[in-house]
Amino acid sequence: MLPAMAKVQFCFIFLIYVLIKCESAAVDTISNEIKIKNVDRTIDISSQLVKISSKITVENNGKSPVKQFLLAVEGAAKNNVAFIGAKDSNNKDLRITETSVKGYDNVKFWRVDLKEGVNAGSTAVISCESVFTKAILPYPTAITQAEDQLVKYNGNLHFFSPYTVASQKTNVVLNTKSVESFTKVKPFLQQDGTIVYGPFTNTAPFTEKELSIHYKNNSPFLTVSRIERLIEVSHWGNIAVEEVVEIDHTGAQLKGPFSRYDYQQDQHSGPASVRNYKTLLPASASDVYYRDTNGNISTSNMKIKKDSVELDLRPRYPLFGGWRSHYTLGYNVPSYEYLFHQDNEYLLKMRVIDHIFDDMQVDEVVTKIILPEGTTNIKLILPYPVTRLPDSLHYTYLDTKGRPVISFTKKNVVENHIQDFQLRYTFPRLLMLQEPLLVVGFLYMLFLCVIIYVRLDFSIHKSEHAHKD
Repeated sequence: MLPAMAKVQFCFIFLIYVLIKCESAAVDTISNEIKIKNVDRTIDISSQLVKISSKITVENNGKSPVKQFLLAVEGAAKNNVAFIGAKDSNNKDLRITETSVKGYDNVKFWRVDLKEGVNAGSTAVISCESVFTKAILPYPTAITQAEDQLVKYNGNLHFFSPYTVASQKTNVVLNTKSVESFTKVKPFLQQDGTIVYGPFTNTAPFTEKELSIHYKNNSPFLTVSRIERLIEVSHWGNIAVEEVVEIDHTGAQLKGPFSRYDYQQDQHSGPASVRNYKTLLPASASDVYYRDTNGNISTSNMKIKKDSVELDLRPRYPLFGGWRSHYTLGYNVPSYEYLFHQDNEYLLKMRVIDHIFDDMQVDEVVTKIILPEGTTNIKLILPYPVTRLPDSLHYTYLDTKGRPVISFTKKNVVENHIQDFQLRYTFPRLLMLQEPLLVVGFLYMLFLCVIIYVRLDFSIHKSEHAHKD
């Protein structure tokens, strides 16, 4: 009995050891050898998104080369991060991975892997770009039809970093002179539609100081609450794309009645409302349709450009704060531009999501890819992490076993996520004859039945003409 218990205890201790090792391998540490020499930061809050671009000069004060460093976002803003990326001095993308640091559970970290290590005593310049959604809120939360929209932004006056920052400067871009109030911490300078803070010197790690700005912002506050993107692949030369879009105006809600007469007579009426917006489709898009639950919407316009098809989508009614719209947009593209093959191996390369409108924010996108019947060895390659949904089958005309459907979803999507996915699969080319043979077989059986029906006599007694003979 004792040896058995000892084995159980040994296995339990070994399992705990393995778990601890795996956890420690996934956790990073803050290096004391790294120091941020300088940060030039620009915070663009002129739209509904917060776009922060930072030029970071990383200095190695240690004795060995540094091959990676950490980026951090404070706890108050970590749930608003939609995208974060980094580039080196040659404008080449750097690998960035979400990670964690023990003892800082309320802080979100990313590890940036440098292509060339920073030698001891040397510096490297890294450009970082981050996008935050729902970080600008209407204040007040309700306005009348004639009022401008005032919003409030709360952020961090300092560059939030796990390292000491020797010098930093922040430019806040508003694109408006109508500022109700803003944080006044010297040194600062307000000119036109910009507020400049700094330079600040020797900022300690994880320093936070509130930056609050109350200003006018009538840019479209549109949020796509959900978009379902359906891509149906055909090996007969066509790919059909259909998008079902649910869109909300998430700005200050409309207070009081709505006057369509005033809205149509005065172009300045409803400055915070959305009359129309532009959607970009691939340049080869054709057979475009735009409809809602009532049918086709004829108020839209389409303009064909050199590198895209521009749709000026105008809903049946203007969108005010708290109002929403639901529509379906579809089009066809030639498969030779997106589908490549060699023998029986195929590669589909398309966008996860297309451009819906400028400075878009999407709560959830669901992408479904319908492949031809008989497809096997399916492998999906994505440009960023998503949630893979269970595979399913789609049945349409002349299908016998059903067409495989590959689905995945991602939340908190912005324009930076307009990137290509790759889908590799195997499809025997002989299966392309399946549908034509089914049609030929059906017609053959139909004509055969007609011939049999015409040629055979199914009457119970013979006709009088036959009796006389």
